[in-house]
Amino acid sequence: MNDTPLHLAVALDGAGWHPAAWRSQETPGALFTAAYWADLVTEAERGLLDFVTFEDSLGVQSAAPHRPDDRTDQVRGSLDAVLIAAFVAPLTTHIGLIPTVNVTHTEPFHVAVGIATLDHAAKGRAGWRPQIAPRAADATHFGRRSTPQLTDDDIRDSELIAKRLRPLFAEATEVVEVTRRLWDSWEDDAEIRDTATGRFIDRDKLHHIDFAGEYFSVRGPSITPRPPQGQPVIASVAHASTPYEFAARGCDVVFVTPFDRAGAKAILAQVDEAVEGAGRDLVERPLRRFAEVVVFLDDEPGAAARRKERLDTLNGAEYTSDAAIFTGTPGELADLLLDWRTTGLDGFRLRPGAVPQDLTAITRRLVPELRQRGAFRTEYGPGTLRDRLGLPAPRNRYARGD
Repeated sequence: MNDTPLHLAVALDGAGWHPAAWRSQETPGALFTAAYWADLVTEAERGLLDFVTFEDSLGVQSAAPHRPDDRTDQVRGSLDAVLIAAFVAPLTTHIGLIPTVNVTHTEPFHVAVGIATLDHAAKGRAGWRPQIAPRAADATHFGRRSTPQLTDDDIRDSELIAKRLRPLFAEATEVVEVTRRLWDSWEDDAEIRDTATGRFIDRDKLHHIDFAGEYFSVRGPSITPRPPQGQPVIASVAHASTPYEFAARGCDVVFVTPFDRAGAKAILAQVDEAVEGAGRDLVERPLRRFAEVVVFLDDEPGAAARRKERLDTLNGAEYTSDAAIFTGTPGELADLLLDWRTTGLDGFRLRPGAVPQDLTAITRRLVPELRQRGAFRTEYGPGTLRDRLGLPAPRNRYARGD
């Protein structure tokens, strides 16, 4: 049995991951308020979860992942993920905050500054989920470039999608590299702040990164001092070979989407292959592997499945997902998580089907169940998000003597 504490996170998205979840809320309009998000994140922290992630996109949500739709019976519209994370940062103490930031139409300099600022605001609890823009329609919001238009046939095959979008992943790899270099462009002790001598910074400890790649040319340095973590945690979702390679090259955490235990084992083998292909030293740069599960939870057997069925009826179709969908009791979910964990997974990012119901079921029912089995923490320890995930402090590539 694995004696290492299980890592557990939640993915927050609007009213929940079921498209009809908003219809089960008393005040669905609240999801566009700051208080709504503060309540969700503080509840997740109450459950001692490792981190929360915030979904985002550059276009209005759609039932189709590759093109806009005209539906009016599902949530449309969202708040900016980084700004939500920045708002809840001073309202929380321990939980990690990982917003999604699109990198296809966002300059890496802006990404680096924004996430570094979040890490300062959260005192070392920030992360970042890079996301490419798979919908060609998103490019029309900016007018500077075009991106591939995926077809209905494309989206039925994750490997085919990855192949079509491979140039965007190559570009995203450069964004991650530029961002990491900009985070290192200030040494940890570059700020002197000596009022007696009038020296605020040591200019010799600010560095030009002089990055020149296929997609970007960035001189640097950043305008923001090095983040408290040195390198905030970078996490990505991966469904196929190209995204596995992206994660292996530049990420600290990868979210994978198996549908059963055998699938988890097979996917982790592909991730291992990608890590080997990238020449990554997992001792120096560990890669934490989390599985994604959409969850509908209830203490009464069968109640969660019935609730999902009611939401399916409201939606006009059965809800399906790119990840496994679980309906059952907290005890049954604990069984599943601990079983899948034996394949080599480090943890799970759970997607609540509807909030707050399924979020509170995770924090107040699942967590105590896992704790009873000795698989989850009883309190937060000190340190940063990197510390909690067992990721070593990264060295600054520009510091003298390193």
